[in-house]
Amino acid sequence: MRPLLALALLPLSLAAQTRDGSGSSTQRMEIILERQEAGAWKVIDPGLVLASGERVRFRFRANFAGFLYVMNYGSSGKYDLLFPREETGRQNRIEAGQEYRIPATESWFKIGGPPGFDIVYWLASPVTLGSDGMGLPAPPKDKQPPKILLPRCDDSIFRARGLCIDSSAGVRGIPQAEELPENLKGVPGARSRELVIVRKDEAFVVSSPVPLSGPVLYEFRLAHK
Repeated sequence: MRPLLALALLPLSLAAQTRDGSGSSTQRMEIILERQEAGAWKVIDPGLVLASGERVRFRFRANFAGFLYVMNYGSSGKYDLLFPREETGRQNRIEAGQEYRIPATESWFKIGGPPGFDIVYWLASPVTLGSDGMGLPAPPKDKQPPKILLPRCDDSIFRARGLCIDSSAGVRGIPQAEELPENLKGVPGARSRELVIVRKDEAFVVSSPVPLSGPVLYEFRLAHK
């Protein structure tokens, strides 16, 4: 995407919708993917194989307070910090039960780059990584594009509607064998941890069976052609 995600820049305030996130000892996060269609934003299947030029954004909610950081590793081998930054919103403090839009500004991410998968790293931390909440180290320099793996349509999913769905896309934990980008390795205490990832309709729910004492990492794989 720009390789993933080229940004269209139109400022707006953070959008939040209050929901009750209390009463549970399990810490959890929910991610929803939306695509712009005919000028309106619609929730889409997270495994949908997207086309170059399409506009997407995320909705995020957690039942704990903390700080959110999002970084992309594009199919071209380019790293980009998606959030927080000037164009997507500098305020990355999250409150329990509130829903946030990423980008937090009135902008979007535009699909681009060679066909394949963009790996969007999500890092949620109960504590700030810097004095201003924006302390994630800068993304590393671009490197060789990820191993070429083209999206494949699963004919058993939404076949009647003619949609191309790749069941390997969406939220997943970070495999132990996968090498993390250098700047994420440098975050004290950051690791994939033991996570439970459940598909709920068009959303993914990521939960931790134990209280988070430090940052937690997982990824959202976006398939595109």
